Parts: sequence; structure tokens; C-alpha cells
Amino acid sequence: MNGAEVRVGIIGGGLMGRELAAALGRWPALIDHPVCPRLTAVCDIRPEALDWFRQIETVTQLTTDYHELLASDEIDVVYVAVRHDLHESIYADVIRAGKDLLAEKPFGIDGAAAESILDAAAAHPEVFVRCSSEMPYFPGAQLAYQTIASGALGRIVSVRSAFLHSSDLDVHKPINWKRQVATCGAAGVMNDLGLHAWHVPLRLGWVPSTVYADLENIVTERPGPDGTPVACDTWDNAVLHCRVDSAGSSFPMTVETKRIAPGEKNTWLLEVVGMDGGVRFSTKNPKRVELFAKIAIPGGGTEQSWQQIDAGSQSAWPTVTGGIFEFGFSDAILQMWACFLAERAGALGDRFATANPHEAAMTHRLAAAAAEAHVEGRAVAVASPAAANS
Repeated sequence: MNGAEVRVGIIGGGLMGRELAAALGRWPALIDHPVCPRLTAVCDIRPEALDWFRQIETVTQLTTDYHELLASDEIDVVYVAVRHDLHESIYADVIRAGKDLLAEKPFGIDGAAAESILDAAAAHPEVFVRCSSEMPYFPGAQLAYQTIASGALGRIVSVRSAFLHSSDLDVHKPINWKRQVATCGAAGVMNDLGLHAWHVPLRLGWVPSTVYADLENIVTERPGPDGTPVACDTWDNAVLHCRVDSAGSSFPMTVETKRIAPGEKNTWLLEVVGMDGGVRFSTKNPKRVELFAKIAIPGGGTEQSWQQIDAGSQSAWPTVTGGIFEFGFSDAILQMWACFLAERAGALGDRFATANPHEAAMTHRLAAAAAEAHVEGRAVAVASPAAANS
């Protein structure tokens, strides 16, 4: 592979750590990328989790202490995928060690933790910091974003953005860290899935002025390690009804994050309708993008029409994959990392950038407003962001 070598370390060798390792193995699929990443080190507190990475020849360091990884001169970029309660300390340590960082959402267990991480980044401006958000890299999502950003929809009438899981539909599923405030945070599903649903709206500058929220804790206890019921004290589902003031107009926006969404598996969706057109995309049908327009009718006049197109395989960064083929989650991971490392190298151009720290921190302000709105049963003003798109 051509391109400048970038040495990557992983803190957290679980599901997403393995996904990154697999994505780096597929790097030659990218066309003319300016960077050549090489996985050199992995840290996980569970020694057995490190065994999977032994098959990767470029890995020279396996450790259970992330401080040892950060002390290595063989690492330029660190990816961190750990519990939310560990974000603040580990992310800040990565930044202070001078390593560039791609961090998992929600970028801290709460707003205070996120602000602390932002402070660490501000104190080390030489360190490049971004937050993981893969779903907008589906080709259909990219087409939808570009259509909206072009202004072709005219005055916006309504927006719906959602990330819908069925991961907790099984009431007998054992307790895990995402179901407890101490490790996931009081925002619950809004921490776990929030940035996925907020990334595109925030990138478009759609920061709500007010939020009204319906929050639900549907399954209130789950089996513990010994089978004894343990309290689940986080929100399973969250529906935020927002008012957005943008471009001289105002419109409603609904943002949904759900871990209990019967009929779904792992669905990301976006629908935006304006006076002059509309667009909607869902990963439930990952090739299909629907476009709304007024069309001429043979014989005279116009009618409203939703039309369908297939998005194909190509996303933000071109690949060797045939344009007619299908795209999946592993491809989205590859595309996110392609854009993260390209932006780090100053070569992103006008491609869709990875979520920035201020966007991630903004999701905490929105979650806090949602929690207040739920308790008080009214729309609540959203705290002003420091710089949502800086």
C-alpha cells in the first residue's frame, strides 16, 4: 500500500476493537488514500480478549494496562472503545500523551465529563480528536445528506432522525453495563445511541432551540451474574420532539433512540421533507434512497411523487468495489476511518467529516434538556453550544 504510514493502537479489544482491526485489513480496497494505517498495539483489561489480535502480524504490543500502550513510541493514533464511565480519564490521558484520538460516543458519561475532555483537547491543540459515528457513511445516507445540504428541498417542513435497536427486546437478556446509570450514565439510551441520530442534524446546523421528550424505562430489571434480578435504571427508549430555527424559518424535528424497537434489528434512518422536495433513507433497505418531488404529468399538470433509486456501493471515499454492489456496516467502519485519517492528514477535501468533539458534547446538552423536559412535562430550552461545528 502507498501513503504515509500511521501506527494505530486500540484500547478496548471487544466488538468494535475487532471491527477496526478487520477494517484496517481491508484498507487496500480504498483508492488513492493518502494514509497507510498499521495496527501495532492493543489493550484490554481481559487477557483473553487479546488472544484474537495475536493473528494480526503487525501487532507488536498486547497489554492489559493502557498506560503502557500510551507510553509506546510506536503509536500515532489511538482508538478507544470502553464503558462510558471510563471515557473521561482515558480520553484525557490519550490526549495528554500526545496521541491523536478517535473516541467512541458519547464522549464522556455526562456533560461535565465531555467538557473535561474538551478542556484537555483545548490544552493540546496539536492533538487531532474526533468521535466515532459510522452510520452516516452508508452511500444512501451520504446521498441524503448531500441532497439536504444542497438546499434543493427548499424551506424545511419536517425532520425525523432515528436509531432503532432490538438489542434489549429479550426480557431475559442478562444485565450489562449499558443498563446501569453508574456505567452508562443517567441519559441511558441517549448516551448509547444518541450521536448516531444527531450526527447529520448537527452537521447541518440544526441545533434545537427547545426539546420535549418522552423517555421510557421499559424493562426495569434483568438477571444478574447469578440469576438474581438486578435493577435496570437507565432509559431504554427516548423520543425527542424538537423545534429548530434555521435559515430564517422554524420546523419540527423528531429524534429517536431506542434499544427496544420491535420489528427492528439495527436501523438508522433519516427523513427530511421540504416545500420543494424530500429525501429519506433507512439502513433497513440499505440500497434504497427515496426522493420526493413534484413531477410533470403527461397531458399537463403536476403531481407529488416519491421515487426510489439504488445507492450502490460507493460512499465518501472511492473503493475498488463495483458501484452496483451492496454496502454494509463493515464498509461504513472503513469509510469512517478513511475520512478520519484523511482529515487528520489534511486531505479530506469536501468529503463528510467524522463527528467532532463539539458535536459529541452537544448531544449531552440535548440529553440534559430531554431529561428536564420529561420530568416537567414541557418543552425545555437547550443550553447554547460552545461551537457545534468548530
